Amino acid sequence: MLAATVRSGLVESIHPWSAVAVDRDGSVLESFGAIDETFFYRSAIKPFQAAVSVEAGVSLPPEYLAVASASHTATPVHVAIVSRILADGGFDESHLGCPPSRPYSPAARDRLAAVGIFRSRVFHNCSGKHAAFLRACGESGWPVDSYLSPEHPLQQRVIDLVAETTGVPVEPVGIDGCGAPTLRGSLRGLATGFARLSVDVRFSEVATAMHRYPALSGGNERVDGRLAMWWDGPAKCGAEGLMSAGRHGVGIAVKSHEGSIPVACMGLIEVARRMGMLSDAALTALDKVHTPDVLGAGGPVGSMVADLSMIDATTVTGPQ
Repeated sequence: MLAATVRSGLVESIHPWSAVAVDRDGSVLESFGAIDETFFYRSAIKPFQAAVSVEAGVSLPPEYLAVASASHTATPVHVAIVSRILADGGFDESHLGCPPSRPYSPAARDRLAAVGIFRSRVFHNCSGKHAAFLRACGESGWPVDSYLSPEHPLQQRVIDLVAETTGVPVEPVGIDGCGAPTLRGSLRGLATGFARLSVDVRFSEVATAMHRYPALSGGNERVDGRLAMWWDGPAKCGAEGLMSAGRHGVGIAVKSHEGSIPVACMGLIEVARRMGMLSDAALTALDKVHTPDVLGAGGPVGSMVADLSMIDATTVTGPQ
């Protein structure tokens, strides 16, 4: 599938993406493009990493579990929850294995910069996941210093769970930007995982937390967070252009081949629209995520579209 950027009636660039929708058994309901091509799942599997922490004995209220499943934006509430998850287990920021980072949220970044605070491990978008990992180690008596090693008992459980849930071999593992092992798979596998996430009792705590608190498991400043607010089920982005969501035993996964999360969100909305999985109200609310404005001098002079066929036949097109 090809998305397009249209400026003043001219197709300025095209953006390839692939997608698949499946049921919980992995049967394909709708597909576009390379659904079995191998890539790293990156942060799209955070719900399953959080589920492993829960199964290891970590008890968190839904708000905290949403942050443990999040690629958060380091707003004050995100930072406060991560700090509390750590403190309640006898840990602090120094135990986190993720690197120091600036907040994603511009407002949070400016507020902290005004008082001379710029980077912290707790500001990293993966710090909630890491805090839950540390709590799992504490509950299970596992080593803390090596909690990010692929051979660690915690990470072995993640590897086993994701392979079982997606139905796709996930090794050899890579290293994610936060230092945790990142697992490989396919769009078909990721969609199958999210179909199961949405209905399997094993994942009900995590799925409910993400569904109930999308602003905590994502961020309202980002397109994936705005999509999650209207999805009515667990939804999660991943670095390098991944977006995945599940509802009522149907999973959708999208990969932007240029690594763009906004394009992946456009694609997921388009697939859901074609399948009748978004209400008119949701489509209206998500209009600027589905077809973002292209700006000139601060005003709209065109838009991005999820599919070239959506462009009027009279549109002038550039090289393709």
